[in-house]
Amino acid sequence: MDPALFLADLEAKPDRLAELAGTLDTVDPWAELPHAEHLVLIGMGSSYFAASVVAARLRARGMNAVAELASSDLLPAVDDESVVIAVSAGGGSRETVHAVETYLDRCPVVLLTNKPSSDLAAQADLVVDMQAGPELGGVACRSYQHTLALLLALESHLLGYSLDVSALVRSAAVATEDLLARRASWLPDVRRLLVGPQGTHAVAPARRLASAQQSALMLREGPRLQAYACETGDWSHIDVYLTKTTDYRMLLLAGSRWEDELLRWVAERGSTVVAVGADVPGAGLSLRYAGDEDDDVRLLSETLVAELLTADLWLSGR
Repeated sequence: MDPALFLADLEAKPDRLAELAGTLDTVDPWAELPHAEHLVLIGMGSSYFAASVVAARLRARGMNAVAELASSDLLPAVDDESVVIAVSAGGGSRETVHAVETYLDRCPVVLLTNKPSSDLAAQADLVVDMQAGPELGGVACRSYQHTLALLLALESHLLGYSLDVSALVRSAAVATEDLLARRASWLPDVRRLLVGPQGTHAVAPARRLASAQQSALMLREGPRLQAYACETGDWSHIDVYLTKTTDYRMLLLAGSRWEDELLRWVAERGSTVVAVGADVPGAGLSLRYAGDEDDDVRLLSETLVAELLTADLWLSGR
C-alpha cells in the first residue's frame, strides 16, 4: 500500500469514469445474465457495501434480491431459478472464493471483478469487468465506485426502466472532477473539523449507507485511524450516546428525512458536523459539489471526500 499512488488512483477517477460511460453507451454488460427469479449478491468489505445498497434498491422495486457477506455461515439457499453474483475487485478474496465454490453446479454464478483473468473468473458462468484499471495504491477506491456503477446498470437491466447509467456515470465524473479541482479550498477545513482524538463518524441514509461504510473504511485502511459508520435514522438509537461523553466528529452525507433529530442532538451537545451534498444548518462546514442535487450522483461520488482526507492524512504521516 502506497499513499502517493493511492492519491494518483483518486486523481484518475474522472478519466476512468468517462471511459466506463463510453462503454455503457453501447454495451449492456449484463446482456448475457441468466434469467433470475432470485438474486444473491456476495462479497467482502467494500464489495459487500456496494452490493447491499443495490440489493435493497432491487427489493424496493419488487425484485427478490439479497446481499450477504461471503464469509457468512448462513449463505442463502438457491435453486435453479437463482443467480449468484459474486463481487470481488481482485478476484481472489478467499471468503468469496469459498462461497462461490459452495454455489457451483447449483445455479449460475456471475463474477463482477476488476481482474477478469483471475482463477475465480475461470469458474464463473459470466464475468463482468469493472473497468476501473489497476489500483496501484493498493486500496479499492475506483473499483468501489465502478462496482456501484455496474450494479446500477444491473438494476436497470433487470427492471427495464430508463435509468440512463452512462449519463449518470458522466455526471459522477463531473462531480468527482469538481471535488478534486477545488480540494485546496475545502480539504484543510475538513481535516481540521473531522480529525479528533476519538475518531471520525461517517453517517448516511440507508439508501446510501455504503457511502458511510466506505468512508470509514478508507480512514481505517490508509492512515489507520478510528472511524465508524452509522445510518442516519439509526444514529439516534446508537451513536447519539457518544455525543455526551466524547469529542464527537461527524461526516454527514446528507439527504435523510431523519436528519432533524440527529441535528438537534449534535447542536445541544456541541458536536462537530461536516455536511456533504447539502447546506445543513449548524454544520461547521457544508461542502457542495457539481450534481449533488441528484441522489445517485451522491452515491457514486461522495466517498471522495473521505478518500481525499485519507490521502492527506496518510501522506502527512498522521
